[in-house]
Amino acid sequence: MQLKDQAAIVTGGASGLGAATARRLAKEGAKVAVCDLNTKLAETVAREIGGVAITCDVAETASAEAAVAAAAKAHGPARVLINCAGIGVAKRVVGREGPMALADFERVIKVNLIGSFNMLRLATAEMSKLAPLANGERGVVVSTASVAAYDGQIGQSAYSASKGGIVSMTLPIARELAQFGIRVLAIAPGLFLTPLLAMLPQEAQDSLAASIPFPRRLGDPGEFASLVMQMVDNPYLNGEVVRLDASLRMAPK
Repeated sequence: MQLKDQAAIVTGGASGLGAATARRLAKEGAKVAVCDLNTKLAETVAREIGGVAITCDVAETASAEAAVAAAAKAHGPARVLINCAGIGVAKRVVGREGPMALADFERVIKVNLIGSFNMLRLATAEMSKLAPLANGERGVVVSTASVAAYDGQIGQSAYSASKGGIVSMTLPIARELAQFGIRVLAIAPGLFLTPLLAMLPQEAQDSLAASIPFPRRLGDPGEFASLVMQMVDNPYLNGEVVRLDASLRMAPK
């Protein structure tokens, strides 16, 4: 899909992978709605790229509905949805204080998995009503999974489950929405230098980078955005989950 003048929504667009993706989409000519709970940061990114900032809690029905409507009002119905909103909470199933609170597990599932599905169902409902482009395509969705869906570590039970759900739902949804000319994909990033990792001491960052075979460094959010662009651009790519992890799964023990 050619992005010039096309409307796009990026959730979690105020920082990290989402902000890098919003910037790249805008650079390619898209009209971008930056959706995030952090309104101030979303406004900063939106001003920079000439987009619109929308406060959105992806896990809440009313908030997500309002965000999709506000984006459509500003730019027209979106043909592109990039799901980057998510949280990462590390907690053991059984810790020093006993079992993990069920609410902690539920919160991660609600934001990461249900939130991604919530935005997808709403955005694609509107995409399905659009006139097809020359190649018959009506829209593209790219969600953010994680290598934790395949190689989860201790403390990542909730996070891995949420990202595994994104991996599992990508293909059946792609098959279902093919009738409308809507493609559905996902990216499973490895260790990226997002604000979460940037908060760690340099020694910890270096240790994580050393676990990556090649290139021996943390991923740059711009590299995630580049893969998003390739997915949006290639009309024959559908239903896939692509690992973007510099062969992290092959890291020496």
